[in-house]
This record gives sequence, C-alpha cells and structure tokens, in this order.
Amino acid sequence: MSSKITIIGTGSVGSTIAYTLMVEGTASEIVMIDINRDKSLGEALDIRQGTPFCSPVSIYAGSYQDAKDSDIVILTSGVARKPGQSRLDLAQTNVNITKQIIPELVKYAPDAIYIVVSNPVDILTYQFCKTSGLPEHRIIGSGTILDTARLRARLAEYYNISQQNVHAYVFGEHGDTSFVPWSLGNISNIPIAKYGDCLTETGTVSPALVYEDVENYIRKSGGKIISRKGATFYAVSASVCHICKCVLSGSDTTMTVSSLLHGEYGIDDVCLSVLTVVGRDGIKGKLMAPLTDEEQGLLRKSADSLHEVINNLQF
Repeated sequence: MSSKITIIGTGSVGSTIAYTLMVEGTASEIVMIDINRDKSLGEALDIRQGTPFCSPVSIYAGSYQDAKDSDIVILTSGVARKPGQSRLDLAQTNVNITKQIIPELVKYAPDAIYIVVSNPVDILTYQFCKTSGLPEHRIIGSGTILDTARLRARLAEYYNISQQNVHAYVFGEHGDTSFVPWSLGNISNIPIAKYGDCLTETGTVSPALVYEDVENYIRKSGGKIISRKGATFYAVSASVCHICKCVLSGSDTTMTVSSLLHGEYGIDDVCLSVLTVVGRDGIKGKLMAPLTDEEQGLLRKSADSLHEVINNLQF
C-alpha cells in the first residue's frame, strides 16, 4: 500500500529518519522540507541515489504545499541541544519556531498523523494539541520511546539476553524527571528483580543490578552522546520509524509516546509518556498499567515539572 511521509527539518535527525525510512521500505513517498532549501535538496539527492538497492520510493525536497495528502508528518525542526543544555532550556525558542510552522502544515496536511520529535518534545506536543486545531488522537510526541529503547538496550546488555526478551518502560517527561516503573519490568515474563535468581547458571549476573544507576544512564545518555559527537540521531530515528511502521501497519501497538492526559493517574492538561495504544488512526487510547504509589508520585512529579514550564511560556 502506498504511503506518504513528510519530514519537517533536514538536520541530523530529520535526514537520518528519511534515510531509515528508505532503507526499511516504510514509505513509498518521502518529502523533506527545511528552511534551508539547499540542505533539503542535498540530503534528498544523497538519499535518493541509494534507492536502487531498496524498495521503490520517491524522495524529494519540497515546500509546505508538498505535504498535501501526507499520511504522516514528522516534525524535527528547531534549535538543537548544545552540550550542557537541558531539553527544557530550548522551550521558548522552539515554541516560537513551531508557532510559525503549525498553520502551514495544518493548511496543507489537515488529515495527517503528526509525530513531534523536536525538543522539548512534551512541550511542543502540548503546543500542537492546544493550537493546531487538529484532533488530539492524531498528534503523537515521540516522548520516552527513545528512553525506553535505551533502557531495554542497557538491560539486554547487562543480562546478555536478546533485546526482544526485555519488557520495561520509561514514563514521564522525556528529560530529567523521567523514571522507570520497575514494578512493570520483566525479562521473558520474569520480574527483573527475580530474573538473576532464576538462571540455572549461578553467578552469571554480577554485581547486582542497581536501579538508580540504570536510570541515571538513561537520563544522561543524550548529554553524553552530544558532548562526544555533537548530536544524537541514530537511536531516535530508529524509534520514530518504529512509530511510523506501527501507524501504517494498522496493527495496534503499545508504546511510551507523549500525548495529552485527561485525568489518567490524577494528571490533567499536560503531555507526557505513559503506555499508549497507537494504530492506524493515531492514538487509540491509554493503557492504565498498575503503578505503585511511589511510581504514581514520580509521574505526578514529572507532570508538575512540565506544568511549571508550560505556565511560563507564550504559545
């Protein structure tokens, strides 16, 4: 089935998403749009010249008008994080940029599913929900899907097990107040806390897993990568392409993406990540996973942090 995906912003993240979509054969048409026209032309040409080795796909640089009839629009535009800068530090700058983009996109692609990737992703997802006039279910923030991937990769590495056997999640803000609801985590249906004890080869897991160290690893990974190579783009691109595949396949899938909450876990009027069902029409609903009292407190703390930022922004 043919599908059209438009990407706004052709920096490291936007271009890598386009390349990954091409390699995976996810879309039959990919439009790349950037305020720097030469950059989008160059990136599209570079990727297009590799298409003979992949599934047939049309990739080209365009303008907002070319977003017409898109199935999915991915927003990656904005100022990138600098070394030592938090995602929330970017808030007003990228809100102002997104403010100029939203009316143009909605004019030409009013029926698309929108995936917000730009940071601070929870704030910009909230801005989209509140100012675009689009139905909420068609606005998805990439949220903590990347953090969740980092968590699963770390646990798989630690226990020397396939990543596909690891089921654990990161909830809350895509940022410093994110947390892991360890009560939900398991490896092959065995709670993570008990997994090491269930191995017949004793002593293979040493030292014991320290939850706090894992969570710090997740929160600090982005900053470490930025300090070492200047930007993060491979893992986030793989995560966003996973969302695209789930939307286009029509198979409902649970994932930790950011969306507007309406009383779930006692939280209202803020976008953050909890287990969410995503399908062909976007967000199908939330999955109210049973959290401990402590975990619910951490989720509310994350929501409060985002509320504080929202209250000081001009949308």
